[in-house]
Amino acid sequence: MRGRALKLSAPRRLVGDLMRFSIGVPRVAVQRQMNLGPLVRARMAQQTRPSWTAIFLKGYALLAIEMPELRRAYVKLPWPQLYEYPASVASIAHEREYEGEPAVLLSCIKCPERYSITQLEAAIHAARSRPVLEVPEFRRALRMAAVPAPVRWLLMWLGLNIARQRANYFGTFQLSVYSGLGAESLNPLTPLTTLLNYGPIGNDGSVNVRIHYDHRVMDGANVARALERFEKILNGTVANEVVLLGQDVVAPAIRRNAT
Repeated sequence: MRGRALKLSAPRRLVGDLMRFSIGVPRVAVQRQMNLGPLVRARMAQQTRPSWTAIFLKGYALLAIEMPELRRAYVKLPWPQLYEYPASVASIAHEREYEGEPAVLLSCIKCPERYSITQLEAAIHAARSRPVLEVPEFRRALRMAAVPAPVRWLLMWLGLNIARQRANYFGTFQLSVYSGLGAESLNPLTPLTTLLNYGPIGNDGSVNVRIHYDHRVMDGANVARALERFEKILNGTVANEVVLLGQDVVAPAIRRNAT
């Protein structure tokens, strides 16, 4: 059947490159059905409700403080080894429009555990609403998409395997969700050590939460325990912060480095 050839756009090249380096990661998923009733009630009581993305981001960042495995990465330079970072860097997937088509672009928040939910929400909103080329990470990625493929692949390989630079450019964990669309991804891919996602959240607080992890870095039992602890953090520390949101003084925005 005769069709037509379509040139790969910059967004499609970016996704293709990401998949090129994700497909070789021995990734396994662990799921826990959580009951987030206390957190749901705390959020419902607020006049202005924080996004679930910001809430889960804060909770996972707090979890990573307690579990250093979530701040580790498998790197190949100068030889295969695990590298542990002193703090987390969140990589958050956003769907934006670029040159007339949907584009999946990643923004980073360094040390998300240090920021309030309100600050995290503001940073996420900025990445979703500012012009695409005004977001430093988006601009850098789209510039990279214009580079010839062999050069892109070499630079990405180096970025993922030079330990001290990896977290700066790619993050230590990724957050990618479609729950706002009433759907959930069962097998997302990422070159990072962990990817957190969750499904639609019921009125009673029931939700499926998954951590997709690099088996070279940790084992399934560790992840199962992490999910159990994550549920307690969400219903405890994070729910308490949500309760206090209405009393918070306006916090300064998260500082971003321009490129």
